[in-house]
Amino acid sequence: MDTQQITAPPYARPVASKGSAPSSGVIHVNVRHTGGFTVIGNHLAQHRGLSLVAIGLAAHIQSLPAGTRIGIKRLAERFPESETRIASALRELEATGYLHRSRVRLTDGRVVTRTVSYNQPGSGGRASATPPPRARHTEASPSPHPVTSHEPAHPSHPTQAPRPPAPQPAAEPPPTPSPAPAPPSGRALVPPPTARTTPPAPLPRPQALTPELQRAACAILADLRRHAPQLVLSGADIENLTPGVAAWLERDTHPDSIRHALTTDLPAPLRHPVKLLRHRVTALLPPALPGTQELTPSPRPGVVVIPLQNCDRCDRAFRSRHPGHCRDCRADSRQAA
Repeated sequence: MDTQQITAPPYARPVASKGSAPSSGVIHVNVRHTGGFTVIGNHLAQHRGLSLVAIGLAAHIQSLPAGTRIGIKRLAERFPESETRIASALRELEATGYLHRSRVRLTDGRVVTRTVSYNQPGSGGRASATPPPRARHTEASPSPHPVTSHEPAHPSHPTQAPRPPAPQPAAEPPPTPSPAPAPPSGRALVPPPTARTTPPAPLPRPQALTPELQRAACAILADLRRHAPQLVLSGADIENLTPGVAAWLERDTHPDSIRHALTTDLPAPLRHPVKLLRHRVTALLPPALPGTQELTPSPRPGVVVIPLQNCDRCDRAFRSRHPGHCRDCRADSRQAA
């Protein structure tokens, strides 16, 4: 009777109760995290209106430390998805309330995008002033319908009791951005672009894009790089912006005034020169002067409209049937003679 039975197990295996593991579907093997994790609500993980890219992107954003840059280009460098899919996912999160993006102007004049992430949309909470830990991992919050884990009980590994969730810090309102300082005298006040919630306003166009107007507008746009090296435009960009500048010239705007409005108070760094010029050409368009052609959109038959010309000496716009010098330059020439 003292002979050792080498075929006998060291201990009796526990009898699994009926229904301890599902017969089909997913089986969870959960390990409790003791540090470096992020709680994601099932309202996000199981959202029926969001795509998988949007759900994964929301989980990634909620796991980042406060102050991390999450622009579309940075996310496209981090993940294999394209910029188009990432931008679409960000719009989904904005539409469902998990994300809010706005454009704000800093005290130094730069325009930046402020992004606020909400882990519980509609709760009225705001970004907490306490910064989250640097390294985190994602852990889903307990489901209202828990799934039994397929792990056999073992005497040396007792089951841990569920730990209650940590209390959330008190919600505090976000700091109010300080107003932009007033520009010095002689500088144009350029309205900052607002958050893109609607399509951009159409580019203004002249009533009649004559060859003279088109040539003068192209010359102004191509000459902008001499006044601001950041505004180097391609031929296609100049062609797209020409109708808007021609609308300024049609309203008797001096070319120097157009250059001043387009090159003053540029943000640093300037990432999208064409978008900035399109915004300024549209937002700062001056009104038509009384008595000009802009106020008479339906001219009477037989009315001859004299086209605009650029002075060969001072580059001032004047109306004439033939190119040459303006009235002041002609008068100076006669006096010099």
